[in-house]
Amino acid sequence: MHSSTIFSFGARYPIITCRVSPPASPPVASVSLPSSSSDSLACSLQCPHFQSCSGCTQEFNLQRPAVVDEASDFFKRYGVEDFTFDSCRLWGWRCRAKLAVRGTSDNALIGLYQEGTHSVVDIPDCKAHHPNINAAIELLREGIKVFDVVPFDEDQGTGDLRYVQMAVTTHSTSLRAPERYKNGKVQVSLVWNSRNERSHNADKLQALSSFLWRKGGPNCKFHLIHSVWANFQTSTNNIIFGNRWRHLLGERDFWEHVGGIDISLDPSSFGQANTRAFDTLLWKLHKYVPGGSSVADLYAGAGVIGLSLATSRKCSSVKCIEVNKEARLSFEKTIQRLPNSLNCSITWHHADASVNPLSWIIGTDVVVVDPPRRGLDASLRQILESVPSIEKRMRSSSQSTSSNAKEEKRPWILRARELSVQAGNKLTPEENNTLPQRLIYISCGWESFKEDCKSLLSSRAWELEKAHGFNFFPGTDSIEVLAVFKRRVVMKKKKKSGVKKVRAK
Repeated sequence: MHSSTIFSFGARYPIITCRVSPPASPPVASVSLPSSSSDSLACSLQCPHFQSCSGCTQEFNLQRPAVVDEASDFFKRYGVEDFTFDSCRLWGWRCRAKLAVRGTSDNALIGLYQEGTHSVVDIPDCKAHHPNINAAIELLREGIKVFDVVPFDEDQGTGDLRYVQMAVTTHSTSLRAPERYKNGKVQVSLVWNSRNERSHNADKLQALSSFLWRKGGPNCKFHLIHSVWANFQTSTNNIIFGNRWRHLLGERDFWEHVGGIDISLDPSSFGQANTRAFDTLLWKLHKYVPGGSSVADLYAGAGVIGLSLATSRKCSSVKCIEVNKEARLSFEKTIQRLPNSLNCSITWHHADASVNPLSWIIGTDVVVVDPPRRGLDASLRQILESVPSIEKRMRSSSQSTSSNAKEEKRPWILRARELSVQAGNKLTPEENNTLPQRLIYISCGWESFKEDCKSLLSSRAWELEKAHGFNFFPGTDSIEVLAVFKRRVVMKKKKKSGVKKVRAK
């Protein structure tokens, strides 16, 4: 029997229905799905900004970008016949957007750069945005005009407002679960062209933020604005955010619920743009981590993946490694909402996973990696490929792992320990020298993943067990991959005895 997924939005958007009908067998993404012209149109972007805006590159067949067929063929070559692909939400999926503000106060352009230029395309009716992001943009545009807020001029380095980040929280326990997504509130972060809140244009910042809160806060008919933040940036480079943040109005803490836990995300922390697709991936990931495992979460950010596993899989220990120190605050807030009964040693370390990576994976059963688009750091990949030989050397070593253990003196390890955060009822993990038996790779960069995957497999240290794809960015020819590797089992050859058997006559 065919399944149908229906996507629809409120009055601002036309009701669009997309029916994706997978065959009963084999699984959806393991074969090419023929698309009729009507299916192609039904699952089309239908966005007025397509082609002028650089955000989307695929207008039709949003439910199945072309790269899915390539991915299916790739995994088949390496023994995975049951690759699956989740099309996820096709419109209104983006819950986090960074947008440039240019133009004039009377005609502000709030959107993305046109491909290959620094000309901003205004995108008030973006179909990828959560509808409430578009509503908040219109409110911001009105405030810019009312208070004569001058959009940033890149050539002159002048103006008041450089960028805005809109982030939607869809976690509101006061609403029934089906109503939470469409009623998501928007955290607005204004990137202000000044050093701090005492600069000459501070009065405009105060006026604009108060306007947003007055028109979209809790006393309005529809509570749209979650909070207003300011970020101060005067740099001439292309970096969006400066180092100085200030909470202006509304709730200070921004919460979301994914993978079975409440997570806190500061505006400076990395957060997945497609909240619902990320939640789907996390629940799929849980199935591949044995209960009670010791887990290393590398490129961990605020530790969402590791903490989700600690709770759902009752892990014995979880260590999260992240190079961005700004993620620490979000981690500390998130662990405060974990179950009190959690019997797990949980640590977060401000460290670079590419520096002496063996120190982070030793003593673990499962390693989870979620690297940036460029893929794994070469040093980490080399260590993962060398796990069998490292394990062999460790077994043959006569050094004791307890009483005769050497005092740790490596400076990068000591610094990471000083900057670490500990949580959980089990404060110290059990010391052991085991090496991981399972590697879970989450990838947002398909090309770099293919290279890493081929390298890992050619090392003969790992074999590919499962692979799943997720439609994190509908409207683009990209794919989020969850790949599960297990340690390759090497069968020992039996030695031939020198005694010949005498055949009975």
